[in-house]
Amino acid sequence: MSLNHSLETQTKLIARVPSITGRELPEWFQAIDAGPSFSRCDERANWLADEHGLTHGYAAAIVLEHERRRRGHLF
Repeated sequence: MSLNHSLETQTKLIARVPSITGRELPEWFQAIDAGPSFSRCDERANWLADEHGLTHGYAAAIVLEHERRRRGHLF
């Protein structure tokens, strides 16, 4: 699974997260922070998808957004 979406795809996925998942991004970020300590983004995305029943596309988008915001990188 790739965590490298195009900017357009990433933006669209992130915009739909609340309506698709029923949870806002800060809630997902808290779940990631409280979850297992993985060293790789793809491991976190796989865990998020498996643990919370997300598609891998949405899980990857959430993890990527979490990493970008954590590092202070915004589009």
